[in-house]
Amino acid sequence: MFSIFFLNRESIHFTTFLFISMTDQNSSVLFPFSIYSLFPFFISWLNPLFRIGYKRRLEEDDMYKVLPEDGSERLGEELQSLWDHEVQKAAKDLRPPKLTKVLIKCYWKPYAVLGIFTLIEEVIKVIQPVFLGKLIQYFEKYDPDNMDALYEAFGYAAGVCLSTMILAVTHHLYFFHVQRTGMKMRVAMCHMIYKKALCLSSVAMGKTTTGQIVNLLSNDVNKFDEVTIFLHFLWVGPLQAAAVLGLLWVEIGPSCLAGMAVLVILMPTQTMFGRLFSKFRSKTAALTDNRIRTMNEVVSGIRIIKMYAWEKPFSALVNEVRRKEISKIMSSSYLRGLNMASFFAASKIIVFITFTIYVLLGNTISASRVFVTVSLYSAVRLTVTLFFPSAVEKLSETRISVRRIKTFLLLDEIVKSNHGFLQEEKQEPSVEIQDLICYWDKVNVQLLPPRLLDTLTVLFTSSLLSSILGELPHDKGVLKVKGQLTYASQQPWVFPGTIRSNILFGKELHPQKYEKVLRACALKRDMELLPDGDLTLIGDRGATLSGGQKARVNLARAVYQDADIYLLDDPLSAVDAEVGRHLFEQCICGILKNKPRILVTHQLQYLQAANQILVLKEGHMVARGTYSELQRSGVDFTSLLKREEEGPQAPGAETESRSPRSRTLSQNSVVSHTSSIRSVKDGTDQLPVGPTIVEESRSEGTIGVGLYVKYLKAGANILVLIGVVLLQFLAQAAYILQDWWLAYWAGEQEKLNVNGTVTVPNGVNVTEELSLDFYLGIYAGLTGATLIFGFARSLMMFNVLVKAAQSLHNRMFNSILRTPVRFFDINPIGRVLNRFSKDIGQLDAALPWTFVDFIQIFLQIIGVIAVAASVIPWILIPLVPLVIVFLFLRRYFLQTSRDVKRLESTTRSPVFSHLSSSLQGLWTIRAFRAEERFQNTFDTYQDLHSESWFLFLVTSRWFAVRLDGMCAVFVTITAFGCLLLRDQVEAGSVGLALSYAVTLMGMFQWGVRQSAEVENMMTSVERVVEYTELESEAPWETQKRPPPEWPSQGLITFDRVSFSYSSDGPVVLKDMKAMFRPKEKVGIVGRTGAGKSSLVSALFRLAEPEGRIYIDGVLTSEIGLHDLRQKMSIIPQDPVLFTGTMRKNLDPFSQHTDEDLWNALQEVQLKSVVEELPNKMETVLAESGSNFSVGQRQLVCLARAVLRKNRILIIDEATANVDPRTDELIQKTIRDKFRECTVLTIAHRLNTIIDSDRILVLDAGQIHAYDEPHTLLQNHDGIFFKMVQQTGRQEAVALLQSAKQAYNSRSRPSTTNGGVGADGNLVIFETAL
Repeated sequence: MFSIFFLNRESIHFTTFLFISMTDQNSSVLFPFSIYSLFPFFISWLNPLFRIGYKRRLEEDDMYKVLPEDGSERLGEELQSLWDHEVQKAAKDLRPPKLTKVLIKCYWKPYAVLGIFTLIEEVIKVIQPVFLGKLIQYFEKYDPDNMDALYEAFGYAAGVCLSTMILAVTHHLYFFHVQRTGMKMRVAMCHMIYKKALCLSSVAMGKTTTGQIVNLLSNDVNKFDEVTIFLHFLWVGPLQAAAVLGLLWVEIGPSCLAGMAVLVILMPTQTMFGRLFSKFRSKTAALTDNRIRTMNEVVSGIRIIKMYAWEKPFSALVNEVRRKEISKIMSSSYLRGLNMASFFAASKIIVFITFTIYVLLGNTISASRVFVTVSLYSAVRLTVTLFFPSAVEKLSETRISVRRIKTFLLLDEIVKSNHGFLQEEKQEPSVEIQDLICYWDKVNVQLLPPRLLDTLTVLFTSSLLSSILGELPHDKGVLKVKGQLTYASQQPWVFPGTIRSNILFGKELHPQKYEKVLRACALKRDMELLPDGDLTLIGDRGATLSGGQKARVNLARAVYQDADIYLLDDPLSAVDAEVGRHLFEQCICGILKNKPRILVTHQLQYLQAANQILVLKEGHMVARGTYSELQRSGVDFTSLLKREEEGPQAPGAETESRSPRSRTLSQNSVVSHTSSIRSVKDGTDQLPVGPTIVEESRSEGTIGVGLYVKYLKAGANILVLIGVVLLQFLAQAAYILQDWWLAYWAGEQEKLNVNGTVTVPNGVNVTEELSLDFYLGIYAGLTGATLIFGFARSLMMFNVLVKAAQSLHNRMFNSILRTPVRFFDINPIGRVLNRFSKDIGQLDAALPWTFVDFIQIFLQIIGVIAVAASVIPWILIPLVPLVIVFLFLRRYFLQTSRDVKRLESTTRSPVFSHLSSSLQGLWTIRAFRAEERFQNTFDTYQDLHSESWFLFLVTSRWFAVRLDGMCAVFVTITAFGCLLLRDQVEAGSVGLALSYAVTLMGMFQWGVRQSAEVENMMTSVERVVEYTELESEAPWETQKRPPPEWPSQGLITFDRVSFSYSSDGPVVLKDMKAMFRPKEKVGIVGRTGAGKSSLVSALFRLAEPEGRIYIDGVLTSEIGLHDLRQKMSIIPQDPVLFTGTMRKNLDPFSQHTDEDLWNALQEVQLKSVVEELPNKMETVLAESGSNFSVGQRQLVCLARAVLRKNRILIIDEATANVDPRTDELIQKTIRDKFRECTVLTIAHRLNTIIDSDRILVLDAGQIHAYDEPHTLLQNHDGIFFKMVQQTGRQEAVALLQSAKQAYNSRSRPSTTNGGVGADGNLVIFETAL
């Protein structure tokens, strides 16, 4: 009765929902869920979905909309409010808050009700063997004339069949609902974790890493899905065991205690396995975190790793971590193997011990006793040896996960300050600061200005902005902010979506205002050039935009908001002079002219426009006032200003920003030119478009046999594999023979009982007995064989499969390291990391277990059918149609299920990429108060994932119900078949056939589900194998090694070089001929997209150039990449540091002495900084070096170049984000340390290259001019002259002056040595060749 009531309540509930959905216009597919009450029999509302899935690939629109009560927001807020309450209460009671308590409070009611299903199911499992025994007894006492007994027997057969059918139904109802509860818990937890991540304080961010938060979302919360399934067995198990004990006592008396004793001993050993397992699990988890973090850095910094030729140390690093991880995984796999084998052998041992004792006590065995005992044991065995320990294991794992999540949820949050105005106050917006002291891990910032109310305030440090934003907690002093803030971050941040959505950032679109903002931020032209205008999709981390574009989008976002105070953190450093001026005039002093703005900048030419300037030095305010006041006051700063008049610090061409992998290809740095100089022919005729993100490959169709072979051969050679196969069959044979022997023994005993006494001639009656030693001996032998083979095959299989995972990971990693950079430009980081985390995770843990499980079950099913057929050969006749139906069902189901599973993994990725992009833009999101919107987006992604997950749950139940139905048919045929053929069969055979047929119930559908699981998991193998076969770049070393001291001079010759990033991509360098003489300092300038960075890429062979490049006469395309790349130093645009010690960052190969390292640091003036670190050189840097400022990271890169002592140095716009002082330091170091080297500088600030020996001006991939700066400046139509003019009048004068000075001071070499004379050029050209 109860279950029916439960169903009706559900159906009423769902009908109401259906009604709601009808009114919802844009829903994907409505849940036809009112038919839900029929769930147990058909789940027939899924049929349409299966039909679609059978015909074509399922897409996201085919999924049913998520039910309102499964919605992420609803679940999350419900749990969140309980958690907040618990935190407050715990604070009152001075105890740590308990997350477990909150979870129980939230979910115990609906979950407790489900226990009743478990109870019904387990009760039936116990009653079924009793029916079975009565049925077998009929065959033992078979009397052809007794009709009453026959009718009774038919009754018992019907009982066996009915109980199978009821089991089929309750089991799946229970499973469906507990898994749904698990899903709800998981979704609610994810909501809370994300919500927490949005309000972490900067201190808390130091305690956790992006990798760890992603791990919480991907691995830890999944434990909720698993734990809910088994939890009820904690109380059902013991109850069931007690009931079985009672029945067994009735059946075979006290010897059942021996069997139960074995069961009881098995339980703690299994629980111990569970404990050990979770211990390994937590160790493995830490190592996996570590490996994924390293992988994350390798993939993010792959450009740098390739240019430095650092693949080998990184490969060693990953392999080391992976080796540790695999050894832990191997141990836990062996544990799993032992666990599975002991589970497999448990029933055999139990039955063996029970009957050995039973016989030795002088009882005779009979078929009904044997099989009732066997069936009862197998009923309780599952619960006691599998579900109960699983419940304990999952519970302990979940507790670890809950603890990890709780630690995260209790991290410090940022203090929300309220900057709004009250309705009635119409005040001036202002920022007031007095005696402010803040700490970034103890860096002291002391400021004493009163109100920063003036319209434009210029600063020289970002820390102040951080504290105004509330990101940097202040210890003392006053910081009052009145008004809405908006913020443009220094490292431009864009999130995946359209450009428009990035600028609007949740605000309404007002076309006029929007146009105005686009114009002010110099984005108008870019929008025209991009394929879809402002609706162009930005890839992961903004991969489709150039750095300058990202910076401008970032600024436009801030400008578009209607705020009271604008905080602009160095928005001008990432753009070239002309665009910078445009932004400053049109945007900062144009659109925003009536608003308070606080601008951080290193570019001094804009200071005159400022109403107030604060000069901060090492956290103290040194000077404050207007431009003219500061000039008069003669502070240290003024020397900077004075110099501006004489030789100004000019910002130069547009630099691409520094977020990792942003500056993908210069082809997408679309020309960012504004209306001001349309006259100049900028390379707009042929505008290549940036790399677009390729759709992730989702393989379709079935998995071929070839893949299984590849997978297994990765783990062992053919001989080993053949051995494993033989073992499998031996084990299964021993398994069946052991049961068969018991039945045979019982049958022989039966014959004796029928014609028992024999009269011997001298008239004494002797009872004949079976030779105990013979029967018991063989029985013991078979039991032993079952054990030995069972354990051996399990361990062998696990060994092979884990080795396969190991070798596939190594192959994939090596292939990733060797693939050209282009691959990383078109594949977002998340996708590559997904292969290393999710897919390798599957290969490590889930796949081996499922694979072994499937093989064992498959063999067992074959065994069951073989046994049944040997008893009743006729059974093969109805079996044929059943098998055909089954094969069709499996194919039909897999078509859809595979798609559902794939949808589940593709809908999961947005959840993670949303999380990681939110973490990168945390400050921006908070400054814009957009947390709620991002939370909602996250919930939407979660709901999408829930839709596919829900489908996954229901489809698997749909299938299972149908399979179990087929098994019930099989049991029915067997049971009634035995009765119909009652004259030809023996009791023992009937017992064997029926008890086996009944075990088929759960096993068959589990086996098929496992086979589907194996296929689904093989998609992970397929994805990994796909990445092991990527195209690889040229070899790292070739037969042709350059001489060891090469290049001794540093002469670089480009001979007709054309270059494009991919075979089908646009050509970015066209037929270039140039020569860089030894020791020459060359500046390379050109507008965005002119091909400056492509020149470097061609030199480093990041993609193979056409044409020939010689270095000191050696053709670079003939030598190995490492030989080439190690001989050139580069100071890259994005300074990349890796997690690890400072020493590893400078010298990963450990080629240099300590003294060298300290000297290098001294040279770049970082020695003092490193000495202050706790462990000096051995200090481990935070994730990607975030505890250093951008400038300091740049200096570390410079130190690397100093250490390498190469003849050729390339500087790629390295000083784009550095203040003038650091810039000057870098320039000075370069002039001193690299006097003997050939230096190519891609210029950003013209003043850094104005005194170069020559300047190469590129335009649209071709050389526009190449000569001494002074000579170039004589040509007033040249691009270079125009670039100088754009820096502003004062600057331009100063630049012309320095060029002239440099020109005059240079000693002119004789023409033969390759002066300016064209012939001289050729002379060297020929000698070089």
